[in-house]
Amino acid sequence: MEPLPLFQTVAVSDRPALFLRKLHLCSSLSDFSHPEASEIDLKRQTLLDLADFLDSSSTALTPHLQEAFIQMVSLNLFRCLPPPSDLADDDDDPYQDPSWPHLHLIYELLLRYIASPHTDARLAKRFIDHAFVSKLIDLFDSQDPRERDYLKTLLHRIYGKFMLHRPFIRKAMNNVFYRFIFETQRHCGIGELLEILGSIINGFALPMKEEHKLFLLRALIPLHKPKGFWQYHHQLAYCIIQFVDKDHQLSELVIRGLLKYWPVTNCQKEVLFLAELEEVLEATPASEFQRCMLPLFRQIGRCLTSSHFQVAQQALYLWNSEHVVNLISQNRTVILPLIFDALEKNTQGHWNQGIHDLTANVRRMFQEMDSKLFKECQEQYLEKITRARVLAEQRELTWKRIEAVAATAGAEDMVLVN
Repeated sequence: MEPLPLFQTVAVSDRPALFLRKLHLCSSLSDFSHPEASEIDLKRQTLLDLADFLDSSSTALTPHLQEAFIQMVSLNLFRCLPPPSDLADDDDDPYQDPSWPHLHLIYELLLRYIASPHTDARLAKRFIDHAFVSKLIDLFDSQDPRERDYLKTLLHRIYGKFMLHRPFIRKAMNNVFYRFIFETQRHCGIGELLEILGSIINGFALPMKEEHKLFLLRALIPLHKPKGFWQYHHQLAYCIIQFVDKDHQLSELVIRGLLKYWPVTNCQKEVLFLAELEEVLEATPASEFQRCMLPLFRQIGRCLTSSHFQVAQQALYLWNSEHVVNLISQNRTVILPLIFDALEKNTQGHWNQGIHDLTANVRRMFQEMDSKLFKECQEQYLEKITRARVLAEQRELTWKRIEAVAATAGAEDMVLVN
């Protein structure tokens, strides 16, 4: 590898040929495990000069130069990613690709090429084709967060510029989600892909296409299932809320989906579910709420009595929302009987004082909402407690009789043996 002259030092007519020579030089991959400083620095300087050339050029690259440019980018970016390691999940010490000094310059070049006003999408789609986009999406599994950040920006720009690729990009992202949910349950870039989807969903036109509704049902809602859910929960919740804000009739589908994947033993995950549920309910109309309120408040009732105080607390926070309180008030004859037992159990026996105080506020709210209904539920609760106590006493008495009969029979057998 020999140094090449800078673009500014050669005649304008000679720059296309020099551009090709520089692309050829940058197509050679450097070995960062045994780095030779001169070779690595030479390639870096060449990449920087290419970036300056793209910025300063006032005309578009010819098709031949564009094809060579994309080939050089492909040779550098599309590679086998290293196997996942535990460091990939460590936010304090994330993985850093040793070849990043060159990779980030390649990404910068590609980003400038796509963003350039001189790049004609109708011509560039011959080189930024489906195969290229598919390989780009595969790189989202990189453990280096810097690379994923560049990929996020790049894919978003490609989606905006190449309208022809939009259905393919959505389908390719769906396939990544399906593979993650149903096969590997391990992927480094789910959060970044969801960030892109958040802005895509925001641009969906109404009435929403059936394709988009199926995507919500088959990909986004099942993404609540994997163990690594907490890593991308914020981005996933944003996408879900975008759907509900766009079409309020989807709220029942989302609520039933959350109930389907509701965590059983993971309390921290349950807190996240409750927080997301609150945002969904904020956008839920009364008609959709009524269709799913029975299973919904059975689950909320279980959360209210959770021994994990954060779960119980998050469930009680639902009554801080004016819209949710209005929904509950309109359907109080159904909802209060479902959760009254949980409220009474909290009042009488929850270990956390904060839960006692929040429960007291909710009980007072129901009492002011409908004192007659509250009194009926209280009477039914006392009757239920009384029946349970009588049954327990009867059961204990029955066991004592059985023990007495068994003791008598045992004594008689001993006499016969003697």
